[in-house]
Amino acid sequence: MPRSSSSPARVPVEERLFSLVLALLATENGLTKNEILSTVQGYRQRYESHGDNSSLERQFERDKDDIRELGVPLETVESPEAAGNNQLLRYRIPKGAYDLPADVVFSPMEITLLGLAATVWREGSLSGESRRALMKLRSLGVEADEPVVGYAPRLRARESAFEPLSQALERNAIVQFPYLKPGESASRVRTVAPLALVQHQGRWHLQGIDQEAGGSRTFLLSRMVGPVKVTNRTFTPEGDDFAERALEDLERIWAANVAEIEVTAGTDAATRLRKRYGDAVPAEHEGAAFRLTVNFSDINILADQLAAFGPEVLVLAPEELRGKVVERLVAVAEAHEGVADAGEGNARG
Repeated sequence: MPRSSSSPARVPVEERLFSLVLALLATENGLTKNEILSTVQGYRQRYESHGDNSSLERQFERDKDDIRELGVPLETVESPEAAGNNQLLRYRIPKGAYDLPADVVFSPMEITLLGLAATVWREGSLSGESRRALMKLRSLGVEADEPVVGYAPRLRARESAFEPLSQALERNAIVQFPYLKPGESASRVRTVAPLALVQHQGRWHLQGIDQEAGGSRTFLLSRMVGPVKVTNRTFTPEGDDFAERALEDLERIWAANVAEIEVTAGTDAATRLRKRYGDAVPAEHEGAAFRLTVNFSDINILADQLAAFGPEVLVLAPEELRGKVVERLVAVAEAHEGVADAGEGNARG
């Protein structure tokens, strides 16, 4: 794989969409497609001022649909001097249309919780990127609202591997980390060219090219059992939309793996599963049993979760999952027997 230190850093799709919304909120008159592609984080890194930007324009069209599906009121405004000219269309998000309805009010408790949630926002957290975009917009004669552009969410990931992997993605740097595969007792150092960090079903995954296997692999961050080393070796990614493709692969795996379980109503298992699966969990009488169909992308993680519920959950299918849950329960029982035997021996002594 060729090395390069000058290839543009990839921007996660969530950050690109967020930056697009911020930019469109920051200008009252809106932005043309060319202004968006040349200034907004996630587009400008790949924009060529005198080149072919057709793939970037197609990405922008998809992004427009995505933010509209999220309920963002994106508008298009034609130029009075050139009606019908799509190149001069301006895109904007009217601030009034994106405000909460006037009849929505919050209780003191809700306001407190919203205040706590607001602590994940920091003024200037986009600092470098937002300032550069703001200066570029102003150089184009676009009036922008700096306070809006200067805010961004600060996301925290539990896994310590997240930050070094993010840095490696920005630099297109190859990384190394000890990884513990399911069913193995010892970890093995993996050397990977990272392509995307994605969150699926509440867990962070790294999608990249395993240098030893020579192919694309997906790694669960929680299975990285040691520090991530960002090497001085760099690479040139081949292709784009790595995050979207990684999520599609994970979604296919999740949809293809189905488990049938039986849960005792009124138990901790029923309460926790109801929080996750909502209306799929019936409100049965306490002590009654009901069946639940659950999807999973990692059979070992699901086995750990179900085994933690003990007798409150019975695995009906698949047989492999049932066997893994039984293995965990037997291991716990044997460990407790050892503790009990040691305690009895000490008592006799």
